[in-house]
Amino acid sequence: MRKGLLFTVVVSCIVLSFVFVSCGPKAPESIKIGINAPMTGDIPKVGEGTKFAAQMWLEDINAAGGIEVGGKKFKVELVIEDNESKAESAIKVATKMITEDEVLVIVGPQSSKQAIPAGGVANNYKTPMISPWSTNPDTTKDRPFVFRGCFLDPFQGPVLANFIKEEFGYTKAAVLYDVASDYPKGLAEFFKDAWEKNNGAGSVVAFESFTTKDVDFSAQLTKIINSDAQVLFTPQYYNEVALIVKQAHELGWDKPIVGSDSWGSAELIEHCGDDCDGLFFSTHYAAAGATGATKEFIDRYNKKYGYVPDDVGALTWDSLRIVQKAIESVGKITGKIEEDRKAVRDALAKIKEFDGITGQMTFTEDGDPIKCAVIVKISDKGEFGFYKSVCP
Repeated sequence: MRKGLLFTVVVSCIVLSFVFVSCGPKAPESIKIGINAPMTGDIPKVGEGTKFAAQMWLEDINAAGGIEVGGKKFKVELVIEDNESKAESAIKVATKMITEDEVLVIVGPQSSKQAIPAGGVANNYKTPMISPWSTNPDTTKDRPFVFRGCFLDPFQGPVLANFIKEEFGYTKAAVLYDVASDYPKGLAEFFKDAWEKNNGAGSVVAFESFTTKDVDFSAQLTKIINSDAQVLFTPQYYNEVALIVKQAHELGWDKPIVGSDSWGSAELIEHCGDDCDGLFFSTHYAAAGATGATKEFIDRYNKKYGYVPDDVGALTWDSLRIVQKAIESVGKITGKIEEDRKAVRDALAKIKEFDGITGQMTFTEDGDPIKCAVIVKISDKGEFGFYKSVCP
């Protein structure tokens, strides 16, 4: 009886061991990638460009049979959610994607106002996130799981201040910005610091602000015109830029107006028209005159969607290809979502000399790429033409 009992116990243990092994996590059949974008709200064109670039990327992945990891190909599902251009909605979307949809990685949000709070959620849940377009330092600061596909405002601000000084020789500048939005507020301050470092304290002769949703800037512009400023810098989104430029001209401003990468939407010229002809702004790539892979992307996008992609579309394309490269290099998808997310995060941090359509980039330990900025001049045909490149 003892031998029989011992045999039964041994057999039972073996059977149970097989049961537990078979019940362990299995590699999923597909990989989910979240797209946190402003499909509605103040900047819907940004969300549209994000979505279109992501769908183009997915077409290529499907044509290749999926993303190959460790000799196995995985299908990809895009989970596209609207953050309504609101911080609270971006947080809600990020939380849902991580806890309910179980995405492996999140691309977006784009603008800093949504990317900063959403990045906090992603980092707390240890889920890799890459913002293609957010240039505010706080997006990635002290967040090892958060990356970006663009340069930073501490770089962009001095680039613009130096460009204006070298191009025009001016010594007095004015600034007009949205004090309630992270991106313009931060960039306005970086520009002011750089300008006054070059031209002396007080050389920003007007530092005027407004609040999100404002549409009448006449009071601020009147102060700027009366300040003896030689140039106006306004780091606003395309929908506000058109209003500011038109109102400035109506009030008699006939001097240069310079902008930042938030100007680069396909809708800027539609809203601004001839008023924006000849103006300069910094951005991530120039569509007019592009060559190689950049031109291929532009032509394909234009043929498919009927307009030239802005920097958001190009940066989203690069960010998804960076994510793809990281996933392909992890060696194995285990099915343990926490482990897989950590593996992708570590792979992102190791990417060196990635050749994107918006330039070559290598990630720092903070998740920020080292890359160049482009100065664009708007032609009388409304095209964003390459003017010069500025590198770190």
